[in-house]
Amino acid sequence: MRTSIAPKDTGPLQKREAKLAWGMLAPTLISASLVVILPLIAIFWISFKPIGLADLRVPTPKVYERIRGDFNQAGDEAELQYRLTNSSPKEAITGVTMRDVLPEGMTILQLDQRCTLEGRNLFCDFGDLEPGYRERIKIPFSANQAFIDADPNPRDSVAQLTGSSNSVLFDATFTLDNFIKIFDGREFWKVIGVTVFYAVFGTIGALVVGLFAALLLNKSFRGQGILRGLFLFPYVAPVIAVAFTWVTLFDPFSGSANALLIQMGALDQPINFFGQAPQALIMVTVFEIWRYFPMSFLFILARMQSIDTDMYEAADMDGASPFQKFWYLSMPQLLGIISVLFLLRFIWTFNKFDDIFLLTGGSAGTRTLTVSVYEQAFAISNIGAGAAVAVVIFAILVVFSFFFFKYGSQEEGL
Repeated sequence: MRTSIAPKDTGPLQKREAKLAWGMLAPTLISASLVVILPLIAIFWISFKPIGLADLRVPTPKVYERIRGDFNQAGDEAELQYRLTNSSPKEAITGVTMRDVLPEGMTILQLDQRCTLEGRNLFCDFGDLEPGYRERIKIPFSANQAFIDADPNPRDSVAQLTGSSNSVLFDATFTLDNFIKIFDGREFWKVIGVTVFYAVFGTIGALVVGLFAALLLNKSFRGQGILRGLFLFPYVAPVIAVAFTWVTLFDPFSGSANALLIQMGALDQPINFFGQAPQALIMVTVFEIWRYFPMSFLFILARMQSIDTDMYEAADMDGASPFQKFWYLSMPQLLGIISVLFLLRFIWTFNKFDDIFLLTGGSAGTRTLTVSVYEQAFAISNIGAGAAVAVVIFAILVVFSFFFFKYGSQEEGL
């Protein structure tokens, strides 16, 4: 006999509670969405725009005013100067006007034909300013005794400029040139290869070392707390301090590592570990493993200590070896946390910038995609190309996450 279970009716009280819960969560969800979505939209928008770093600022007219000349007594003549510029080398500014209030005691001798004066109120209509426009406007005047005694500064009354312009950041101009530029050439594919090598081996290495560290500290012994604290040191230490220490330790001229290897007879001459390929890429990957294995160690150790010990006792009674207990009993229990750690560590390592930049600056074959973003956006001021590389990073990580969740481990809900 088949039985069916009717869906549970949701009463008015449950509906009100659900609405209240969503209402309380709404500010948090909206804030989190804005923090994530708005920068992502901005990066995608900029990646299709032909802009440099200077184009992020809307073109504006600028003016600098000063008084040139010596006046020691009433009737002496001098010049009131306005230095007018267009801050943009690419975009024109239309309808530029200027308003200023002149100091008392200043008698204008000759006024620029584009300006008018009513009392002390100066108004100038300069029309359109071409890209990169620069002009110095000179207005001669004579000073009376009150003006000389006051010793005024013309910038006490700041000149007000108005004008309108188009910004390439907000117009409807879009292009694929940024993506064509970064994909055209072998250098980009080499950078992707370096990034994948660094992310894959850095992630796997951190997991393996963290697993061995967890196995070592899964047993109670004297000094366990001290050893656990030492294991956490690479992760909690300031990255700039440990990076400087590594660079100094492996320096080819004054580093202790080279000196020790030469004295032991392992080397005939010092090696520039961070200054030549492929040693530099191997060293930054080793640094990544050393610095971030404590995170894997903590999570794996916590999972190990939550495993029921009864099955290990049963395995001992059946004569299982330590390797068999680890492989057939511990590993199935650890696959879930290892999968999560692999996903998180791969994404974080793929996006890592500060470690490589501090160790090598991206030289000697260690230029990753994140370093390329920095170089494109800030070193050569091509913010559009930098955003395009960031979009490529996002696309690669989305594809990786899709295949990871589709074909990865299904342990613990993954």
